[in-house]
Amino acid sequence: MANQVMPNLLLKRAFLTPDRPAIAFKNETYSFKEVYEKSYQIAGQLLHLGLAKGEYAGVLLSNHADTAFIYLAFQLLDVKAVILNNRLTAEEIAWQLNDSKAVHIITEKTFTKKYEEINVVLPKLTVIPKEELFAANFIEPKITDEISLDDVCTVMYTSGTTGHPKGVLQTYGNHWWSAVGSALNLGLSEKDCWLCVVPMFHISGYSILIRSIVYGMRMVILDTFKENEVIKTIQSEKVTIMSVVSTMLIRIEAELGESRLPKEFRCMLLGGGPAAKSLLENCMVKDIPIFQTYGMTETSSQIVTLSPEYSLSKLGSAGKPLFPSQLKIIDSNGEEAGNKTAGEIIVKGPNVTIGYLNREEESSKKIVNGWLSTGDIGYLDEDGFLYVLDRRSDLIISGGENVYPAEIEGVLISHPDIADAGVIGVKDENWGEVPVAFLSGKLELKKDEITEFCLQKLAKYKVPKQFYFIEQIPRNAAKKILRRELRQYLKELKRQDCN
Repeated sequence: MANQVMPNLLLKRAFLTPDRPAIAFKNETYSFKEVYEKSYQIAGQLLHLGLAKGEYAGVLLSNHADTAFIYLAFQLLDVKAVILNNRLTAEEIAWQLNDSKAVHIITEKTFTKKYEEINVVLPKLTVIPKEELFAANFIEPKITDEISLDDVCTVMYTSGTTGHPKGVLQTYGNHWWSAVGSALNLGLSEKDCWLCVVPMFHISGYSILIRSIVYGMRMVILDTFKENEVIKTIQSEKVTIMSVVSTMLIRIEAELGESRLPKEFRCMLLGGGPAAKSLLENCMVKDIPIFQTYGMTETSSQIVTLSPEYSLSKLGSAGKPLFPSQLKIIDSNGEEAGNKTAGEIIVKGPNVTIGYLNREEESSKKIVNGWLSTGDIGYLDEDGFLYVLDRRSDLIISGGENVYPAEIEGVLISHPDIADAGVIGVKDENWGEVPVAFLSGKLELKKDEITEFCLQKLAKYKVPKQFYFIEQIPRNAAKKILRRELRQYLKELKRQDCN
């Protein structure tokens, strides 16, 4: 197939609707023309500081209008953004920068302690705080006025079951088709305004920016999640769509009390794992339109979505694939499974990644004839609705964040007094799930000591909330941890506590 090219997204949008409001942040609204001008200015400053077309460069930023301008400046220069999760530790971020071979990182003064620690590990890395970037000299940039849909736009790291994260390659085509698929599913109105309070370093946040540019739609950015502020913003900014995870939705629904969201509000896009029936019922009573979704970094945001009219009749379902996308359930022999038969979920579509950065062998195993093995288990009902049974089998989803037990186990085992470790997720009212750890080794270790040790190497949400000392971690002949036995062990402990 011939390589498909398009005009640079921001260039085209600024030409089509220059005066239309584009980005709102902290009482300031920028038109698409102003967004282009700011991004163009930053592109020239990045050029002066040594960034070059085609290179991979790290971005460690918080939710802010500046973040959007920097991401778009990268697109104008055709610099590939390695987008870093600012909740990770310096050690975790340094690993990703090293793996991606990035030589520059754009960051901000908020993360001074982190980037100073990163620079110790990676002394050749050029650290550019945005405060210095915006004061830098300007070189007239040569703008990439045409993009290839096959070219890599962004890289986002996703934790692997082996414990080491992998850089997911997201092309311009992936982002374009994700935006198109979402519009064909949710519809599009000239009054639309999308509230972004999810992190812009996540695909959920980055995809809102792309949709804003593609649709010519206003995007409102909040730097932190506070339910009362969210509700006020929805009212004052006439927000029509918002992306959330269950923990956020629980707090919004409770904060609303007897009041209601404005009539214009038409979609609460819910990702990050299934929602409780009681939450969906409460939202229905309060006329909050919930669209449940299934997606991943590898699918450039949602790939399956359930419309509100099915939220109770198809309770627990993630919905049907978006228009450009396909989905199959395959059994252990690689054959397509029948209705209501559980198997692995595989997906295909122009929004699905082309592979993993510097991981050709792994990419060719995971993506066969365009079909991506998600590693997730699910089934399709007789109407073609997807039910996800297990998210990548061992995966823990805590507050919408993916937490892999193997990564935590690797850190725990690196402690000199811990001989072995096994981690599982347990249900939690606030976060959906939280990790707990089973340890074998020196029994005199205190919980606080282990927690402190973990906090040096892991983001806070990955640190186990409880530690249980057992004689031996159960493993099978292949030395894989038998997590079901750990779950059983926990049940026994709880049963004893009740007696």
